[in-house]
Amino acid sequence: MSKLFTPVAAGALSLGHRVVMAPLTRMRSGPGDRPNALMRDYYAQRASRGGLIISEATPISRQGYGYAGAPGIYDDAQVLGWRAITDAVHERGGQIVMQLWHVGRQSHPDIQPNGEAPVAPSAIAAEGYGYAAYGPVPFTMPRALERAEIPAIIAEFGAGAARARAAGFDGVEIHGANGYLPDQFLQDGTNKRTDDYGGPIQNRARFLLEVTQAAIVAFGTDRVGVRLSPSGTYGSMSDSDPQATFGYVAAKLDELGIAYLHVVEPRIKGTELIAASEPIAVRHLRALFHGTIIAAGGFDRAGAEAVLESGDADAVAFGRAFIANPDLPERLRLGLPLTSYDRATFYGGDARGYTDYPFHAHAA
Repeated sequence: MSKLFTPVAAGALSLGHRVVMAPLTRMRSGPGDRPNALMRDYYAQRASRGGLIISEATPISRQGYGYAGAPGIYDDAQVLGWRAITDAVHERGGQIVMQLWHVGRQSHPDIQPNGEAPVAPSAIAAEGYGYAAYGPVPFTMPRALERAEIPAIIAEFGAGAARARAAGFDGVEIHGANGYLPDQFLQDGTNKRTDDYGGPIQNRARFLLEVTQAAIVAFGTDRVGVRLSPSGTYGSMSDSDPQATFGYVAAKLDELGIAYLHVVEPRIKGTELIAASEPIAVRHLRALFHGTIIAAGGFDRAGAEAVLESGDADAVAFGRAFIANPDLPERLRLGLPLTSYDRATFYGGDARGYTDYPFHAHAA
C-alpha cells in the first residue's frame, strides 16, 4: 500500500493522507489586504478530506510586506475574510494552517508604511525583487532594528497567531525560511549584531524561537509548525556553518514539542528546481527533531514515496503541482496525468491561472 495515502498525525492535526499543499504566494487579495471570494474558491477547490493546506505566506503587519496583494492577518476585517476560507476548507473535510510572515529586508520603501526603509537584523541589502502595486522593485538597503524594537515584532507574530485562531485556522506555521526576517536573524551572513540577538548560534536563534513561543501562547504547542530552509540561498542568504546552525534550531524546536517541522530541500533555490538530488536536509534534521517532518522541494510521487519509506519525512508538501491540479491528492492516488502550470499567472491577476484549472473527470 502507498504510504503517501496512509494517516499521520502532526501534533493535534490528524491527517488522512500525507499530500500537503505547500504555502504558495499568489497575491490575489482584495482592498485592505483582505482575503476575498476568489481566494475562498481557490482554497476550497484544493481542500481534500483529511488533507492539510498551508496557507500562502501572510504578513503579520504592514511592515512585514514585500509583495503587494498578499493577504494580511493584522486587522479584524482580514480575520473575517479568512474565516470564509477556513469554513469552506472545513466544509470539504480539509484542514488549514496559516503561515505567518515578515519579510524583513526583502522589501522596498514603496511597499513599506510611510515610505520607510525595510528592517532587518543588520543593515545588509539582499539581491532580488519585491512587488509594489505597480510592479517589481529591487530590494533596497534595510535599516538595522534597534534592540528595543524587537519585542514588538515578536508580539505581532503572537497577535497574528491569535487572529488566525479567531479566523478558524487549525494551526499556524512560522515562516522561518527563504531569507525572511526569522531566517535573517538566524544566519550569520545576514546577522552581524553584537547584542543578545547576534553572535553565537544561541543568540541568533533567539528571535525564531521567541516568535515560535509567542505563537504557542496564542494557539498551543501542538498546533504550531516551523518552516526552515537549511541550504537556501534565495535573498542572498548564507551561513558559515549551516549544519550546526540549523541542527541547533531543530533540537530546540524538538524540545518545545511543536506540531511539525517543515523543511525545504537544497535542490530548491527560491522557486526554482536546480537539481533532482536526493533529499538531504530532512535526513540531517531527522536525527535532531523527533516529531512530524514535512519535506518540500520539487517532489514527484516517486520521490515522495521514497522519502516517506526512508523515514526521513512523514509528509510531503507539493507546490506548483497543486496550483495546476486542484485535485492533486486524487490524481496522485489514482495515477492520473497532471495538468501543466502557467508560470505567467503565478503572481497577481484574476481567476485565470488561479481558479480555472480543471479537475480530472476520473478524480472528480
